[in-house]
Amino acid sequence: MAKGDAVNGTSSSTRAVLYVIPGSHACRSAMLMLEYKSIPYRTVELLTGLHPLLVRLRGFPGHRTPIREVDGHTPRPLALTDRAGTVPALSLDTERIQTNHEIARFLERIQPEPELLPADPEHRMAVEEVERWADEVLQMTARRLLLATAARGLDAMRDRGGKGRLGALLARNELRRAFAGRGARFLFSAPGAYEQQLLDQIPAMLDRVDGWIDTGVLGAPALTVADFMVTPSLALLSYREDLNSQIAARAAGELLQRVLPEPAQAA
Repeated sequence: MAKGDAVNGTSSSTRAVLYVIPGSHACRSAMLMLEYKSIPYRTVELLTGLHPLLVRLRGFPGHRTPIREVDGHTPRPLALTDRAGTVPALSLDTERIQTNHEIARFLERIQPEPELLPADPEHRMAVEEVERWADEVLQMTARRLLLATAARGLDAMRDRGGKGRLGALLARNELRRAFAGRGARFLFSAPGAYEQQLLDQIPAMLDRVDGWIDTGVLGAPALTVADFMVTPSLALLSYREDLNSQIAARAAGELLQRVLPEPAQAA
């Protein structure tokens, strides 16, 4: 049900443990922040679908109220999942931290440099606006669109969703990936009929990302939590060939390549 995976040369004795599911853009945000802070950690991959129960069994409290919405409300299955527990989930000694928002602030507290949240109040406000949008809007749209795409079969995704900037999506095994995709797309209200509606939202979202890059809120010399929240969702969208080419032609594509390069090009 769970698989340990050493990261950055760390071992099973590493104090920080990050619980994830394969290919999760939300989980990759947490990984990027830990790496930016140079905090040694190891990942434990949980079985997609059972991960809410598995993180609960590892001492994480879950959430009293749902933390995610789809089209302005939280479907009952998603509400139950949020209450049970979510990933990424970070364990460090006696600390148990869930959600990227809380993980970012925990990391700032235990290791202030380099900053994820700028010290300048005006800059921090702008970064937190992007962070919130990336968490509440972009992340869910990217998730639903790729699940709706998968409703047409794994062939609708680049390399059948088996590799890319985020690695294999949902599961390393193709059969498990297809099975997990079928279940997850209904959890997030993303049957194939929604695909075009979701696709129509992407150009405006990429315009927003490009605009934030133009103003220096994203893609500055010193990266921030906003960069680490936006780029994994762009990476997930890039599993569609058409969106990969759209993103690559934009400033958003340059940011994505800087933060999350294609595996073959990684240093």
